[in-house]
Amino acid sequence: MTSRSRADRPRALQGLPEYDWQTAPEDLATRRQLRAARLRPGGHDPVAILRCRACATRPQRTCTRPAYLYRIDLAQPVRPMTLEKEKALDAAMAARTTCTVCGRRYHHCLPLRTLGSCLECYDGTPADPASYINPPTHTLAA
Repeated sequence: MTSRSRADRPRALQGLPEYDWQTAPEDLATRRQLRAARLRPGGHDPVAILRCRACATRPQRTCTRPAYLYRIDLAQPVRPMTLEKEKALDAAMAARTTCTVCGRRYHHCLPLRTLGSCLECYDGTPADPASYINPPTHTLAA
């Protein structure tokens, strides 16, 4: 058995082991790292916690922005995007990006919870024409 340095050892023995920034073993990855490799956790629970860079300098402090680590060998490939999935995602994004007053669909999410509409409809702030798509003028097929 090889001896590991203090930085490589897990911080907590009870519950999930904790690793400092850039000290996690090679066989563990975060969700973002799995996604970059076109993988997903596949229903498995996390096996460790990665502490953020700021908390690495404060060993006794509980990390405020932990990342969960998953085993790469248990990860499964991501599910392919189907047409139904794509339609559902587009409908969800349309609800977040379409102004309820003027009907324009913006390229960014609107503050509908707080303002209820786009800024132009709310207080008259002009919107850049490149930031939205005009609503259709008619809904007829021909």
